[in-house]
Amino acid sequence: MSRIQIYDTTLRDGTQAEDISFQVQDKVQIARRLDDLGIDYIEGGWPGSNPKDITFFEVIKAETLQHSKIAAFGSTRRAKVTPAEDSNIQLLIQAEPDTVTIFGKTWDFHVREALRISLEENLELINDSLIYLKQRVGEVVYDAEHFFDGYKANPEYAIKTLQAAAAADIDCIVLCDTNGGTLPHEMPAIMEAVKKAVSTPLGIHAHNDSECAVANSLIAVSCGVVQVQGTMNGFGERCGNANLCSIIPSLKLKLGKECVSDGNLKALRSASRYVYELANLVPNKHQAYVGNSAFAHKGGVHVSAIQRHPETYEHIRPELVGNRTRVLVSDLSGRSNILAKAEECGIELDSKDPVTLEILEDIKALENQGFQFEGAEASFELLMLKAMGKLKHYFTVSAFRVIDTLRDSDNSPVSEATVKVKVGGKFEHTAADGNGPVNALDTALRKALISFYPQISEVKLLDYKVRVLPASKGSESVTRVLVESGDHDGRWGTVGVSSNIIDASYQALVDALIYKLYKNS
Repeated sequence: MSRIQIYDTTLRDGTQAEDISFQVQDKVQIARRLDDLGIDYIEGGWPGSNPKDITFFEVIKAETLQHSKIAAFGSTRRAKVTPAEDSNIQLLIQAEPDTVTIFGKTWDFHVREALRISLEENLELINDSLIYLKQRVGEVVYDAEHFFDGYKANPEYAIKTLQAAAAADIDCIVLCDTNGGTLPHEMPAIMEAVKKAVSTPLGIHAHNDSECAVANSLIAVSCGVVQVQGTMNGFGERCGNANLCSIIPSLKLKLGKECVSDGNLKALRSASRYVYELANLVPNKHQAYVGNSAFAHKGGVHVSAIQRHPETYEHIRPELVGNRTRVLVSDLSGRSNILAKAEECGIELDSKDPVTLEILEDIKALENQGFQFEGAEASFELLMLKAMGKLKHYFTVSAFRVIDTLRDSDNSPVSEATVKVKVGGKFEHTAADGNGPVNALDTALRKALISFYPQISEVKLLDYKVRVLPASKGSESVTRVLVESGDHDGRWGTVGVSSNIIDASYQALVDALIYKLYKNS
């Protein structure tokens, strides 16, 4: 299999996305993870643009990466100065990266309107900047900015810019769809024209403004490019960059192109989630290959089929990318969903057992009330165990009260909860303040139970979501609360539904604590 170089620009292009900002240590940690994944190039930033990127290149020198090369990004020299006089060029060299990548203008419109120089002078900028760098840096890559727009506007000049770069004897010319407007059917003819004009190895750098970045990258590979640039999870400015979490498995499993090892491919999902975590973003559950829903099955017919032959409704085996098959349970579920979910939870359930039908009917009735078990699998597991008579009775909440008080002297309401629980024959009556009524109730519940069950202290409330059902009823609507909890061993979701948001929250919180106790029993 021919090998494709993977060039990751999450730490530079990815940070230009709205809501994403990495500290220097975050960038170093991500670089380590990308190296573990077998990424060929990690673009660390633009040393001439900000102090954070300069610091990254200083810090990364102390790291021992096993596979990845560190690349620094910048631009061609400014007009009217030589490369030796250009501070940005000098900072690229001083950063001492393994590879330097610079971009230059391809589109004549940009040359005239952005740079405001002649077309011939732009060719000189490209050529002498690359010659200067190639004499001082081991590997040089040229990003032809706005190449596809430039080619469509003035193909003759766009090709001349590539030839100016190729004349510098650099290592790779990357064709950039900077505005993300190119469609896949346009790629082959343009790529063919480029290959006739230059012999330098080619790469692709696609943006996702037309939702075609991954498709364009894969077509470019089929047209002969040897390097693909992109970001983890498709992070990037505007609509994002080409998503490496889709490109890598598509290259390897669909096109038969070597890019990372089989073992590294199995780490793709965990690497994707690691980058989400450091970006402080919730992972996209519907993301191809690595998302939670990528191999999730809901319809009973689907579930029945995948139990016999997974390929009936799965385009690859999810384990190849570190993911797994999931069976969802809802009012669309059939008996096969219940059996598959029970098996997943390690619960033995007979298809002929009346309990199976009882569970199915319970689910449909509860979902009709507004319950949703797709994101609350712990609540569903507890429901099964209760129906089978296999769930221990850990505690009873005999009463709770939550009070919000706003006084003249307060900037915001003060929340206080009181809870009375019974464990065995003993009662515990406690109170707690909280940052809002749900937090106060959660704190009071734990306080009441911790003397009986010390392991409760390990539970962390990780996420809390509220949905009003249906919205048309306004303040009289039913409320669904989904809670995600976790400990050092994993995460689990629970659900509560009520016309009272505190009651719905209480149901989900109680299920979360019961599931922890069941899990540790």
